[in-house]
Amino acid sequence: MKGFEEMVAEQQRKVYSFAHYFLGNPQEAEDVTQEVLLKLWRNWQRVRQESVRPWLLRVTRNACYDRLRQRRSSSRVFLPDTDPEVLETTPGSGSDPEDLAQRADFRRHLLAALEILAEPYRSILILREIQGLRYREISEILDLPLNTVRVYIHRGRRQLREELAGRYDSVSMA
Repeated sequence: MKGFEEMVAEQQRKVYSFAHYFLGNPQEAEDVTQEVLLKLWRNWQRVRQESVRPWLLRVTRNACYDRLRQRRSSSRVFLPDTDPEVLETTPGSGSDPEDLAQRADFRRHLLAALEILAEPYRSILILREIQGLRYREISEILDLPLNTVRVYIHRGRRQLREELAGRYDSVSMA
């Protein structure tokens, strides 16, 4: 049986990554990550070991919704930041200025396209394409039937391609 610290060490990055892609803001993602891990600490005895990751990502998603509601109520403008950690996960492997600019440009468009996607497509695509979770894991996290997850992934990918198609000639998501 894993201890709390070990579980946090394994899952903290996934929580932050999900929150960052969902919110598009590294500072808010850090805040959400801390809130979620605090909730895990408070509920540690009640959460089953095998359910920690789905529980964490479900709580993260809800915390992100809360943040978005706060944004709307305070009328703040969404301006995605450039986070070097997230840039590492975008296409391209070189480090020359032109490549870095292209990666940053792609990231801005990806975040904008993800923000436009309706739920649950946004959450499902973040969990599948960015977090790399299996369909069954997504089904557990979002409490959706497995076939529904498959359909939503297909539809979400199509919507994302359409959103990005205006900027990029061929966007391919396997």
